[in-house]
Amino acid sequence: MLGYVPLGYSNSELQSDSLPSDPVDRSEITIITIRVRSVGDIRALEQKVYELSKEKLEDRTFLTHEQLAEQYGASAQDLDLVEQHAQKHSVSALRRSAAERSIVLKGTLGNLLDAFPAEVVMCGHSTGTYRARRGEIYVPLGLDNIIIGIFGYDTRPNLRHGSRQQAMAVGGPGRRKGVAAYEYAKRYNFPTTANGVPLDGSGQTIALIELDGGFRMSDLEIYFKEIDVPLPSIVAVDVGLGNVPSGNAYVDGEVMLDIEVAGAVAPKADIAVYFGPNIGSQGFIAAIRAAIYDTQRKPSVISISWGIPEDPANQQAMNEFHQLFLDAAALGITVCVASGDYGTADMPPDIWDGHIHVDHPAADPLVLSCGGTQIDEHGNDIVWNRGGSASGGGISKIFPVPDYQLGANLPASIDKGEPSHGRGVPDIAMCATNYFTRTDGKEEVSSGTSAVAPLMAALVARLNQAKKKNVGFMNPFFYANAHKGIVHDVTVGDNAIPGKSPGYKAGPGWNACTGLGTIDGMAILKNL
Repeated sequence: MLGYVPLGYSNSELQSDSLPSDPVDRSEITIITIRVRSVGDIRALEQKVYELSKEKLEDRTFLTHEQLAEQYGASAQDLDLVEQHAQKHSVSALRRSAAERSIVLKGTLGNLLDAFPAEVVMCGHSTGTYRARRGEIYVPLGLDNIIIGIFGYDTRPNLRHGSRQQAMAVGGPGRRKGVAAYEYAKRYNFPTTANGVPLDGSGQTIALIELDGGFRMSDLEIYFKEIDVPLPSIVAVDVGLGNVPSGNAYVDGEVMLDIEVAGAVAPKADIAVYFGPNIGSQGFIAAIRAAIYDTQRKPSVISISWGIPEDPANQQAMNEFHQLFLDAAALGITVCVASGDYGTADMPPDIWDGHIHVDHPAADPLVLSCGGTQIDEHGNDIVWNRGGSASGGGISKIFPVPDYQLGANLPASIDKGEPSHGRGVPDIAMCATNYFTRTDGKEEVSSGTSAVAPLMAALVARLNQAKKKNVGFMNPFFYANAHKGIVHDVTVGDNAIPGKSPGYKAGPGWNACTGLGTIDGMAILKNL
């Protein structure tokens, strides 16, 4: 292609079992996002983040949004060059941000493909029909050293780690109706006061990332009244998709679970729910980006309960998520991510591709990956594994073993033919079952690692409040202080899916079902 070269790391393959069907509609109005290079040294920034995480909390100084933009944002000249090339093809810029190193373009799919060529086809799959990209994206000479990512051609939905729910009679929490999340905060010894001040999340903002569904304030008002907790301040942030309750309890249940768990444990925190469209990587990335760069609400912790199996064939997206999580760490924002609900399959049984996977973005080494337990008849935490669902975990195919896990005795991957050593997932775990929730007028029991991520985020909000500063990127802290009682081993169970995927066994120390084990909130606060 004369005058164009392949964009690095942009090669993509069709989803397993996908079949090309109809040609794409080139007249369809489409939005893509282009990410450009930083004016700073990103590798040096990552090194600084790791060095900072090893310092005492009181000695850490995180970047401000303004400093991050000035030192590691994009140059106006780079954005101008991208915009000028787009305009030559009748493509307009919706917005551009030097701080976010991105420009959002809108035009017909045909014009966008003329500007940034790629092979795009419509595909049929058991999950539905979507627009897919295969092969590489091409960029013009002169922009090949400027553009580092292009997102929006692929519209494959992301998997929700949806809470499996069972409708129950109205009447509030208790017994078979599940328990409010604050009961798990008690179980895992979350700190309740610091210097005589109640720890309730005051002064903090918890960001929740959602890609579908919505919440109803009428349900939340009833819910928090029933669990005897003040209704938190909750705001929906439109990132291409607003708060649109669907009436489908499975879809809306993810959103409600996140809000109800976080709000029950940190009721005085502001809860900002960032809604992005569930189309490929673009909507997911946009929602996370909006939370990280929100200079008005300034979330101190982000909870993510969505993901898909990590995909070596989509390295461009993996790199982009990692860049975002790096920026979050530099700003002192903790990112908590559910590790998945289908064990090592990381897919529901009806669409499993027969391969072993870890979930992404939980596999990224800059996020705190949250696995799940269940409580046995003796009151002990064991690996969550019930009814075809289990705590996600395993060994990454993409990310190498991070420094903080070098002494964790990670097992070799059970995925034959793949790299035997990589980033281990998850990092910690808490109970993933028996949460009392309310969705679309019905009271239910919800389960899943989707509950653990907002539960951990609520603890981080309490810790930030207690320390009067953000704790930030916590992974190195957990591994360096595991011997000090901040975590407790989970030694019973495995995350195999019976009749489907093999799994890893629990055991002393780190394991690929529950990570370092369950946490002790008071011990964490004491050792920070």
